[in-house]
Parts: sequence; structure tokens; C-alpha cells
Amino acid sequence: MGNNNFYTHEIVIITGMSGAGKTVAVQSFEDLGYYCIDNLPPALLTTFLALMRESERNITRVAAVMDMRGGEFFDSLIDALDKLEKIEDVKTRVLFLDAEDETLVRRYKETRRSHPLEPQGLPLEGIKRERALLSELKGRATNVYNTSSMKPRELRERITYEFSNASGPKFSINIISFGFKNGIPIDADLVFDVRFLKNPYYVEELRHKTGLQEEVSSYVLENEDTQTLINKLTDLFEFMIPQYKNEGKAQLVIAIGCTGGQHRSVTLAEYYGKLFSETYQTVITHRDIIHRKE
Repeated sequence: MGNNNFYTHEIVIITGMSGAGKTVAVQSFEDLGYYCIDNLPPALLTTFLALMRESERNITRVAAVMDMRGGEFFDSLIDALDKLEKIEDVKTRVLFLDAEDETLVRRYKETRRSHPLEPQGLPLEGIKRERALLSELKGRATNVYNTSSMKPRELRERITYEFSNASGPKFSINIISFGFKNGIPIDADLVFDVRFLKNPYYVEELRHKTGLQEEVSSYVLENEDTQTLINKLTDLFEFMIPQYKNEGKAQLVIAIGCTGGQHRSVTLAEYYGKLFSETYQTVITHRDIIHRKE
């Protein structure tokens, strides 16, 4: 958010779904030396910035948690972000923490807490309302983490990697292979459907293997349609990825899906993961892969 690299203050807004890990996140920022504030009303952001400038403690990096506990104050967050983006020497970043509905419901049951939007009702109803209310803010986020399968340690490590450098955000690419039969990853920025490619599932000796194995990847990559797709996608990525980076996005999530998430999507995720890693920090995730014994 914002393109000025010569800033003197950094403000990170930690927000997202209730139960998605904001407590772990703010503790991670404290460990990185950020001045942390929990449940700051958005309308006070610019006021707090003025206090930062006047402080004798030389506070230059702040992480503020803002979520639905702020009630009516939360509605003003978008306006507050707009104002901050117009201040040239301030770098504003939004970390949005998300998780699958079933994961959030399970976490609420484990902690025996009620959802802030449905204190007397079912957690799932509150989660659905909250997701709708936060949709615009999620679109404004520079970093979106899906913590469904993340352990607290993994969340801390990811925050440490992407926010430890005070000179600015590091750009990274996360490539996810998945099966459409299990649903599209909720945190994907770009989704590509490769179900039209020739399917190794219908080759008996390849059916129980995955795209991580050479026999399957060769079968997929040697297909003429696959080569045509790779050429076209590579041209698209070479144009789009620098645009995302220049716009200020810290993380790009690319999801590649086939029917079951075992063969074609895995092969192409591995292909582009290796290609992108030559230039960008790249993480490859195979969401639905099934590891079978030979």
C-alpha cells in the first residue's frame, strides 16, 4: 500500500477473522521490536501517529490489532487507511488472518468461547456475518495468511520472515496445488483450472503416484497442450507478478487445480515453484496430495 520507499514510520494493522491467530501474531510483532497495541479504535490511528512523532522513545514501528471487538469503531478502518496512505513518510501494511469456517468453529468449541457477533448464538452464524463484513478489508490487505493448517510456530516464522526487515515488505509467492472436488483455496489471488489436460489417473501405472514423481510429471509436461499452457501462463506471469509487487502487495497466492489435486496440479505447481524461486521467495503447498506407499 503506497509506493514510497523512503518512509520513517511503519504501521501494521493486524486484523481478520476472530479465532484465526491474532494473539499469536501480535506476540510475534512484539518479539520483532514493534510497539504493539491491542484493539485500537481506527479513528485514533492518525492521532496515535502524531504521538509517535512526538515521542522521546523514538517509536517508528507499530503493530495494532483491530477486529470486531471494536464494534462500531471498526467501520471507520477503511477511512483511516485511506488517510494513512496519503502520508508520504508512513508505510501502512495490513495483515489479514483467515481460516476455513470448520477450523474456526472447531477452535471456538475447543476454547468454549462465543463469537463476538453471535454471543448467544451458533459460532458458524457469527463467522459467516464476520466474513461478509470483512470482505472489503481483506481485499485491501498486503498479506493474507490462511492459518487453518498452521501451527503457532509456523505463523510466528512466517511473520518473522516477512516483517523482520524494517526497510520494507518482502515479496513472496505461494503456489498451491489443489483438487476442485475439495473446493478452491479461500486465500488464492489467482486460480487456474488445468482439468482439461490429459489425466495420468487413467493410466494404470500412474494412478497411484503423484506429480512429485518423475513418471507423472514427465507424462504431464510432455503433453503438447501442457507446453502450450506453460508458454501462455509464463507470459502472463512475467507481466502480472511485477505489477503486483510494484503495487505494494507483499504476497501473491497462485492456486492451480485439477480434479483430485494429485497429478496435473501438483506437476505444474512444482514447475512454477522452481521457476519463480530463481527470482522470488517461493513456497509450494500441495493441499490435497495423498502420499501413498509404493
